[in-house]
Amino acid sequence: MQDNFFDTNILLYLASNDHIKAQKAEILLASGGVISVQVLNEITSIARRKMNLSWDDTRSFLALISGLLQIEPLTRETHQTGLDLAEKYRLSVYDAMIVAAALLARCNVLWSEDMQDGLVVNGTLRILNPFSTSP
Repeated sequence: MQDNFFDTNILLYLASNDHIKAQKAEILLASGGVISVQVLNEITSIARRKMNLSWDDTRSFLALISGLLQIEPLTRETHQTGLDLAEKYRLSVYDAMIVAAALLARCNVLWSEDMQDGLVVNGTLRILNPFSTSP
């Protein structure tokens, strides 16, 4: 069982100018964890579209992330579980697919800045915002 699953937004701070959030992300990643193929796809899209990284720089960043973390594949089971979670917890489809991947990877924490901080999904996965100031 892995403890940590990372949403895209946490990983993008590694390449940002926000040094405080980048440092927090580095500390969390030091203990390892899991991401999904969807997270890699989202990083690629944002790196190219919003960060204007070259393909070489994008591939280097993806290689860094892939070398640090286990990658949960996208499967039909991920898709079906994600649909069920989207309906049950009123998550966006894309967020639900990340939550589904975290559940299927048997993680107990999903680090995300964008999802509902403190939400417990299916009694086993807690979504936490690492930048939250609440206890």
